[in-house]
Amino acid sequence: MTGAVRTIPISRVRRPIDWRGIRDRLATLWRRSLRFRTIVIAVALTAATILVTCVAMALVIQNELFTARKDQVLLEAQRATAAAQATLDAAVDSTDPAAAQTLMNGIATRLSQQSSSDLIALYRIGPASPLAPQPFISPAFDSGIVTDALRTQVQSNPDLQWWQSVALPSDTGREVPGILVGHQLRFPAQDGVDYYELYMGYDLSSASQTLAFVQVLLWVVGLVLVVLIGAIAWVVLRSVTTPIADAAETSAKLAAGDLGVRLPVRGEDELATLNRSFNAMADSIESQIKELADLSLVQQRFVSDVSHELRTPLTTIRLAADMINDQRAEFEPTTARAAELLHAQVQRFEVLLTDLLEISRYDAGSVQLELEPTSMAHLAEDVIASMEQLAHQHGSDVRLVAPGGYTPIDMDGRRVRRIVRNLLGNAIEHGEGRPIVVSVDSDRDAVALSVRDFGLGMRADDVERVFDRFWRADPSRVRTIGGTGLGLSIALGDARLHGGTLSVWSELGHGSNFLLTLPRDGRPLGGSPLPLVPDDEQGGALEALGLTQPISLGRTGRTPS
Repeated sequence: MTGAVRTIPISRVRRPIDWRGIRDRLATLWRRSLRFRTIVIAVALTAATILVTCVAMALVIQNELFTARKDQVLLEAQRATAAAQATLDAAVDSTDPAAAQTLMNGIATRLSQQSSSDLIALYRIGPASPLAPQPFISPAFDSGIVTDALRTQVQSNPDLQWWQSVALPSDTGREVPGILVGHQLRFPAQDGVDYYELYMGYDLSSASQTLAFVQVLLWVVGLVLVVLIGAIAWVVLRSVTTPIADAAETSAKLAAGDLGVRLPVRGEDELATLNRSFNAMADSIESQIKELADLSLVQQRFVSDVSHELRTPLTTIRLAADMINDQRAEFEPTTARAAELLHAQVQRFEVLLTDLLEISRYDAGSVQLELEPTSMAHLAEDVIASMEQLAHQHGSDVRLVAPGGYTPIDMDGRRVRRIVRNLLGNAIEHGEGRPIVVSVDSDRDAVALSVRDFGLGMRADDVERVFDRFWRADPSRVRTIGGTGLGLSIALGDARLHGGTLSVWSELGHGSNFLLTLPRDGRPLGGSPLPLVPDDEQGGALEALGLTQPISLGRTGRTPS
C-alpha cells in the first residue's frame, strides 16, 4: 500500500513569533530613544492614574446608586405599608371568613398598586383566630429569600421598618440584586388583633445596568484619555527631542571633522539659546583648529626645509668623516677614537634626518604607496638574512616560522621591509641574547607577521607609549644599534597606510611580541591570523626548531643555542 504525500503550501506554514528578538529591540529602543522612553513612562503613569480614578469613581457611583435606590425603596415601602394599615384600621370587623380573606386580597392588591413591587408576602405571626385570613404570597415571591434573622427582627419590632440585600430570581433564570423590606400589619379580628409579617421585594437590576453603563463609559473615556495623552506627549516631545537629535547629529559631524556644520536658530527660547551657544562653540573650535593647523603646517614646512637644507652639508660631512675613518689606522689612538665617534654620529645623524623627512611627509599627508605583489614570508626571509650578522653579534638566534604567507599580496615592499627591519632590530637590541622568533601566517582576509623576543619586556605604562615619537622605555640603557626613537612611530604609520594594524604585547620578564597585520586586496580587516598574546606552548615550539637549551626568562645573560 502506497501512502499519500501531502504537500503543505509555504504560505500556510505559520512561523513562531520571535519574542526574544522583539524584547531585545524594545530594550535597545528603551536605552537609545529618549522620546520612546518618555512616552512609555508618561503613558504608563497616565494609565495608572486613570485606572485608580476610574476604580474610585466606579465605587463611589455604585455606592451612591445603591444608597439612592435603597432610600427610594424604603420610602415607597413605608408609604404603601401606611396606606395598607390605614385601610385595615378603617375596615369593619366581620365574622365572615370569606370577607376577611377578601380584605386580605384587597390589601395585597393595594400594596402592589402603591409600590413598584410585585413580590409581596404576608405571613401570620403566632396563633391566629379562626376567622383570620390565610397568609398571602404572590406567585413570583420565593419564600427562601426571607432569612430567619430578618423575620426575627420584624416579629420583635412591630413599629420599625427592616430591610436586607438579597438575590432575587429573574425571568431569565439568573439572579439579580434586590432589597427585601419587612413590616408588621395589624389585622382586625372579632376577638382582638391578628399580626402579619409583610415582605416586599424590589428589583435593583436597573441600578446595576446603570452602574454597568457608567463603568463601561468610564473605561472607554479612560482609554481615550490614555491615547490622547500619549499622542499629546509624542507631539510635545517631538518638538523638544527633534532639536536635541539635530544637535546630537551635528555634534557627531563636528567630532568627525566637519567643522562647517551649524545648528539653525529659530526664536528666542531655551533651544534657540542652546543652538546659538553651540554655533559659537563650533566657531571657536573651528578657528582654533585652523590656527593649530596653520601652526602645524609651518612646523612641518620648517622641519622639511631644515631637513632638505641639511642634506647637502651632511653629505659633505659624511664623505669627509668616511675618509677620516678610513685613515684612522695612521692616527694616534686618541685621534683614531675621535674619528670612529665622528663616523658613527654622522651616520646616526643621517638616519635621524631621513626619519624626520619621513615623519614630515606623514604629517603633511603626502605619502604615496607603491604597491606590488610581494610575499610576506619571502620578505621576512630577506630581512632576517640581511640582519643575520647583527643578530650574531648580539648572540641572538633568529628563527622563522612560516606556515603561511607565501602567496603574494599587494603591498609597498620598501615600507613593509622597513617595518620588519625595525621590529627585528628592536628585538635584537632588547632581546638579551635570547632566541627571537619571527612568525608569518595568513588566511583568506589578511596576512600577519609577528616578532617575538624573550628579553626583559616592558611595563604596562611603557606598552601604551611604545609608539610615541622619541620615546624610550628605559632612557638609562645605551643604544647599541643607534636608533633615533622614530622607528616604531614610522612603522605604525606605514602599517596604517596599508590599512593594517601594528600592535604590541609585553610583560616584564617574559619579553615582547609585535604583531603586524595587513589586509588582502583592500578587504576590511577583522582579526589577525596570528595571536597577539603568545600561548604557553611557545617554548615547546622553539625546542622543535632545534634549540638545545630551554629558554630561561629570568636570566639576564645569554642563552646558548
